Amino acid sequence: MKKHSGMRPHDIAILLKIASKGKESWFMKDLAYELKISPSEISESINRSIIGGLISSDKKTLKKLTLLDFLRSGLRHVFPQQPGPITRGVNTAISAAPLNNEFITEEKFVWPYGKGNSRGQALEPLHLNTPEACLNDSKYYELMALVDTIRIGKVREKNLAFEMLKERIDYD
Repeated sequence: MKKHSGMRPHDIAILLKIASKGKESWFMKDLAYELKISPSEISESINRSIIGGLISSDKKTLKKLTLLDFLRSGLRHVFPQQPGPITRGVNTAISAAPLNNEFITEEKFVWPYGKGNSRGQALEPLHLNTPEACLNDSKYYELMALVDTIRIGKVREKNLAFEMLKERIDYD
């Protein structure tokens, strides 16, 4: 196994895609296709996640409590984000479901994406192809939007996003 050289942003995107599948079985080639990430990068990411303690050595079992702990306590420090200029894209963070009906705000946040139908402050997604992958999978989209809220949100927004993540990742 390769030496662990630290997690990369798309590792979180891959782990959340696995989480979005719940108890459904999956293969690395399917993740690659659905996320538009090369199969070799999926494999390397899963190996980094094994070393990081976020997935078991069988390469199939997500360590949900460890992942949730990292998302709550480490994500915004390891992969910080600052809203950028107004751009066209796909809604994220508190501008996307499930949080878009929870908070009254004029702020809009989007992942830059030429085919998007919203305008708002740009947030860099954890992977370049996140907007397209999310538009094809509503469960995954919700997880990614909740994670973006943890990355940039205010305390109340982050706390609600984390509670919703726990429900959706089903860590029992």
